[in-house]
Amino acid sequence: EDDKDWADVSTTGAQKFLSRAWRVAQDVTSEPDVVWAEGDVALRRITHRLWAEAPGLVEQTKFNVVVARLMELVNAIRKTIDTGAGPADPAVREAAEAVAMILDLFAPHTAEEMWEALGYEPFVGLVGWRQADPTLLVEDTVTAVVQIDGKVRATLEVSAKIDGADLEALARADERVLRSLAGRDITRAIVRAPKVVSFSTS
Repeated sequence: EDDKDWADVSTTGAQKFLSRAWRVAQDVTSEPDVVWAEGDVALRRITHRLWAEAPGLVEQTKFNVVVARLMELVNAIRKTIDTGAGPADPAVREAAEAVAMILDLFAPHTAEEMWEALGYEPFVGLVGWRQADPTLLVEDTVTAVVQIDGKVRATLEVSAKIDGADLEALARADERVLRSLAGRDITRAIVRAPKVVSFSTS
């Protein structure tokens, strides 16, 4: 919504992003009919969060946020290809297709080249957006914070469904928490599962 003198805005960052997105499509080695459900779950969660958020963001004209989410997804795909499941993983194709379909709003030429590289006929702009899978929008784990006298001393990866007693037990047994206590006694414990455990000491 701001006025800008576009002559003063560098396009280098945008060019690098589009090049990364284009290379992702070139690297996909699975076939178009691959079963996405068999792919890397972590990458699929990122893809489907974007599918869930993108329509609303576009309706609100928050295009910069959509582009930021696309950048995050491209980075996640690159990581999966280079150090994770690899370019043949079904989730890599699913995510690359999502990038091409949504990127068409902002960079149609790059998006179309990606779409063709992924093995499809023109035109990506005529393909309807996909629906997010609700089961992939539910986090299996969350990061719980453990505080001692108001200071964060540890974080724990725990089940999103963990109860308060189990979360407190994990926090009390954590080596970082034990070191921070250094012989002090816990006088009070406040537990808000699954996110926070707060200990007060004497």
